Formats: sequence, C-alpha cells, structure tokens
Amino acid sequence: MAARHHQHTITSAVSVGNHLRLEVAALARLLSGLVLYASIYMLLRLAISLAVLHTSSDAERDLEILALRHQVAVLRRQVKRPDLLPADRMILAALGSRLPPRRLLFSPATLLRWHQKLVRKHWSAFGLRPRRGRPPISDELRELILRLGRENPRWGDRRIQGELLKLGYRVSATTIRCVLRRHRVPPAPRRQGPTWAQFLSAHAGATLACDFFTIDTVLLRTLYVLVFMEISSRRILYANCTTHPNAAWVSQQARNLTWELNQLEAPIRLAIHDRDAKFVDEFDHVLRGEGARVALTPYRCPRANAHCERMIKTLRHEALDWLLIFGERHLQLVLRQYIDHYNQQRPHLALGLHSPQPAAANGSGPILRQQRLNGLINEYHRAA
Repeated sequence: MAARHHQHTITSAVSVGNHLRLEVAALARLLSGLVLYASIYMLLRLAISLAVLHTSSDAERDLEILALRHQVAVLRRQVKRPDLLPADRMILAALGSRLPPRRLLFSPATLLRWHQKLVRKHWSAFGLRPRRGRPPISDELRELILRLGRENPRWGDRRIQGELLKLGYRVSATTIRCVLRRHRVPPAPRRQGPTWAQFLSAHAGATLACDFFTIDTVLLRTLYVLVFMEISSRRILYANCTTHPNAAWVSQQARNLTWELNQLEAPIRLAIHDRDAKFVDEFDHVLRGEGARVALTPYRCPRANAHCERMIKTLRHEALDWLLIFGERHLQLVLRQYIDHYNQQRPHLALGLHSPQPAAANGSGPILRQQRLNGLINEYHRAA
C-alpha cells in the first residue's frame, strides 16, 4: 500500500511538472506574439515617417535633423543607458547598417551583442517546447536495475533484461545500460570478482586481521604496537609492543599468535595485513604453516582492513589518548587490561550490542562497578 502511494505521489509530481512546463511554453509564445505586434507597430510608424519626409522640403528636413541631434545630446547627458525594446534594437540595427559610424547611440559591438542575445532567447524558447520521445522509467524500476547490477557483478545488460522480464518488467538493454552508466556502475567485465566488502563477508568466519600502529612515550620514544583481531567475533586475539620491530621480533609474534589460537581453539583460514615492510616473509611463512592463506591489501587502501583500523581507533580514543605512556612495560600493562575489557565487557554494534566474549550474567543482586586503568574505564555487573 505504501509503495502504491509512493508511486502515485511520483506520478502526480511528474504530471504537475509537465503542466508547468506547458504553461511556461504558452507564456513564452504569448510574449513572442506581443513582441511581434510591437515590431509591426513600430515599422508602420517608421513607414509613415518616411512618407512625411518625402513630402517635406530639404531645408525643413535639415532643421528637423539638427533638432533631433540636439535632443539626443540632451538625452545623453541625462540618461546613461536607455531601456530599449527588442523592436527598437531591430530598427536601430537596420538603420545603423547604412549609416556611418558614431551616428547612433550604440557602437557596432553593441549591435552584435543584441543579435547574439536574440539568438539565445530564440533557442531558450525552443528548449521549452513539450518533450516527445520514449517515456522515462519509474523510480522503482531504476532502483531495481541498480540493485541487480550491483548485487550481480557478472551480469550483463541482456542478463539483467531477462531477469527483469521474469519479474514482469519489459525494458530494453539500451535503457539498462544507460541507467548503469549514469550511476557509475561499470559494465559486466569490469565488475567481475567480489569487492573487498564481499570478500571479507564471505570469509569473516575464519579471518584474521593485523596491523601496526605507534605510540609516543613521555620521553618521546616511539613504541610500535602489533595487534591481531578476529573479524567474525570482533575479539582481539593478541597484542604486543616493542621499540625495534625487526624481522625476528615480528616472526616471534606470529608464533605467539599461533599458540594463542591453539589455546582458544580458533582455526584461521585467512590472514589480512597491509604491505608494510615490517611484515617480513618469515611472518607470512609462520601463518601459512598453520594452514592460513595470507592476503595483502591494496596500496594506500586502509578500508580493505577496515575492521582492524576501527579497532585501533577505538583503542586510541578510549584508552591511549587519555594516558601518558612511560615505557614498554607500562604500555603492555595498558594493552592487557584494555583487551580484557574490549573482549569481555565492551558492547559492539556489529554484534548487536554484545561483547565478543560475554561473561555469564547470573547475578540478581545490586549493580556493582569495577574500574580498569585506574578509573579511566568503568564496568558494571550484578552481584551474585
């Protein structure tokens, strides 16, 4: 019922727009007719003036010319820019073509500008004519075409046309191609293969994401933090920091991670990280030895590892940005406490406001508060 009301509203709006377009076109025709009548009237007056000039003597004409020139000089002192009708411009342009320069109020460039303006008005009025041709498709059909094109990257125009025919819509392949091109949906050969979002969604059940980020201590020493995250459960599996992330240290963190995975009984089939030089070949060999496939994100594309990037942002905003880090051991303590809070107590939007590893809430007593990181983070639970 709502869709039918929406379609009726769209149809009414289109009909109102067509009615307004017709009224504007009729008004333009009326104005052009008035301009035509004014031009005919002025031409008749000009013809009568010519007939009167032929009946007058030469001396009388000379005196009239002198009087008219003086009147024009007086008007020039009082009026900087006179208002002219289109018929006035037409008559002055016709007379000026046979007179020497500077005999009129206007220069030849002004006459050319008048002509260009008349040409523009002519074509603008021509553009207001009622449109004829193939009627536009409905918004519902347009959205359906875009949906089929985006959800099925290997479908071409003919394939989408056949699917629409099954759904009761008759539309040409050319229209489908134009709709997809107008909304920047590339053709089928260029849409082959899943996007990164589709790829991660298909493999989220056993996907591991990892990344580096840095923290500056009180003495302005840079500490490098390596974090590992499971995408499906959103839990942080392992994190550690060092001042020198060389190849031996990074490889050892991969071994520590595999030990944590064996303890958690969490199999990993895919590992994602960027092309940072700190991820050496030994690091990938350790992960492949556990049966995981390593996928590298494209260059300068942090969205391909969006889950891990968002977790690092949360870690900074909720803990690290509010603390002064004194050294490596202090940072390890902070990471350990925050990871426990992140995995067990912090609600996540992607998990329906549940924690990755929620603790059993069997208590029915009063609500108690537990503080972490010296009161920076509060946790609440019911007493037993």
